[in-house]
Amino acid sequence: MHPVIDGSGTVRAPLAGNPARLAPGARFGMAMRILRNYRMTNEVVEFEEGRRIAWSHIGGARWRYELAPAPAGTLVRETFDYSRTTVPLLATFFRLARFPERNRAGMSRTLDRLADAVTTGRR
Repeated sequence: MHPVIDGSGTVRAPLAGNPARLAPGARFGMAMRILRNYRMTNEVVEFEEGRRIAWSHIGGARWRYELAPAPAGTLVRETFDYSRTTVPLLATFFRLARFPERNRAGMSRTLDRLADAVTTGRR
């Protein structure tokens, strides 16, 4: 469902051969696009069923979704953790390419799209 809810416009489709269900240590690939098509391989590095999932990709940065019960349903928080980037040049590139600002806007759209998918059942 990630391509359906992705607010950045970069996530295109899961790659063939991905596991049917993600779990700690699972590796999965996605077809992506930023200026050109490319593939990204990820590894699940944090996982708590129904509460949290995070995956790491090139350079060690992490995408994370955290879920918490809320009076009207579920509170969802999405983060991109740059602090784990192991390649200093990549961290510099992220800043110069304005990824923090772009990711913040994309995350806001993603959360809106997720809410819409949950309430309407759209896939």
